[in-house]
Amino acid sequence: MAGQKAEDEGKEDRVHLRRSISLVPAVSFIVGTMVGSGIFIAPKGVHINTGSVGLSLLIWALCGLLSTLGALCYAELGTSFKKSGAHYTYLLETLGPLPAFLRLWSEFIFIRPAVTAYIALAFGHYVVEPFFTPCPAPLPLIKLTSFLGLTFLVAVNCWSVSLASRTQVFLLIIKLFALVLIIVPGIMALAKGRTENFQNFFNSEQLTLTKLPLAFYSGLYAYSGWFALNFVTEEVINPKRNIPLAIILSMVTVTTLYVLVNVAYYTMMTEDELLISDAVAVTFASKVLPRMASLVPLLVALSCLGAMNGGIFAVPRMLFVAAREGQWPALFSMIHIRRKTPMPAVLLLSPLMIIMLARGEIYQLINFASFSRWFFIAVVTLGLLVHRYRFPDHPRAFKVPLAVPVIFTVVCFFIVGLSLYSDPWNTGCSFAVTLTGIPVYYLTIKHSYVPTRWRKAFNYCSKQLQILLEVIQQEVQTY
Repeated sequence: MAGQKAEDEGKEDRVHLRRSISLVPAVSFIVGTMVGSGIFIAPKGVHINTGSVGLSLLIWALCGLLSTLGALCYAELGTSFKKSGAHYTYLLETLGPLPAFLRLWSEFIFIRPAVTAYIALAFGHYVVEPFFTPCPAPLPLIKLTSFLGLTFLVAVNCWSVSLASRTQVFLLIIKLFALVLIIVPGIMALAKGRTENFQNFFNSEQLTLTKLPLAFYSGLYAYSGWFALNFVTEEVINPKRNIPLAIILSMVTVTTLYVLVNVAYYTMMTEDELLISDAVAVTFASKVLPRMASLVPLLVALSCLGAMNGGIFAVPRMLFVAAREGQWPALFSMIHIRRKTPMPAVLLLSPLMIIMLARGEIYQLINFASFSRWFFIAVVTLGLLVHRYRFPDHPRAFKVPLAVPVIFTVVCFFIVGLSLYSDPWNTGCSFAVTLTGIPVYYLTIKHSYVPTRWRKAFNYCSKQLQILLEVIQQEVQTY
């Protein structure tokens, strides 16, 4: 007994990522990552591409359903494979190293920088614009504010895992308050008979098949983040129970809230008012809650901050796991000796996020990132089907019906394929950048064609950075 206790205490003193995420922080982490700028920005993108109230609400419900199917597939994967890393780990385990590396490459090169940049831009808009209303806010000031918010969260995630987790719980409470502030007056008005904006509920005249994928992308963008907990599997307490439970609770909560929020928007705002607004929640508040109109932008900005925090917390774990597997430089599998955070992986993403932030525009960034993200999510669930077929006896603590991954995979591939026709420039660029990972993989991972002089210089720089950042390899296996 005493020997076991001493061994456990010795293990705690060694450098590794702790299992510190229980059920409540897990739910907060998923919901907090999902509920960000999307529900306050995406309604306009959905409506532009559907042209009617009824179809828009249907898209929101279908996006929630589709995301729930995907989340259930990831719940099975998260309990079948003990490693962190989400998409990367599941592709590595089911389809092999090349698909896994391409997912890692696209995440690092543009998906995460683009996703974080458009959330940061939304944060900047909501912080700055109230001070300049009714005049347009200066774009440099918006981008400076976005940069400061992004830098603050990178610092928090470098400093402490528990601080980042507590920040996420605190910001989630603010997010839910913001959503309730929109839902309650809208539903009350609807109950009193304010239904004039729901006349001509389904107007299919403006709908074209080519626009549907872009409507789904806007809606799915608002739901994105349901896979966030799978990035940190090794840090979840009792993952076989808490991962599926947290995912199910989160998806039911968010889907219900999103549909109710959109019903509230359409109850109090006409279609024209929604389409001319770049900040739907602020327009809603100025019309419905004039005394609290100045508070809503602040709540939305803090909501965006929470979504950014979730991404900055989660995605470096993918780089961390890839470096541990030998598909990324070893420096990024190291942990700070005192902070116990994967500091190099967190810091590596920052420069590309800032570049994307400086050059990006919100709706272009959504379409640009969404193609590759959803393509690889479809490939991951295809990998789940392949793995089930090849290894039917593999232990699975949580198993979804076969129809769930089949339906989800087919629908995702359909949306992704059609989007190449709907927005060929952004989606084509996304696809092309993803393919650049193939020569990188074969030149540096599969076969090492890097000149010896370059390799020595890189190893020297890595060693100096390791000393500067005070990081080492984790000393305890956590999977």
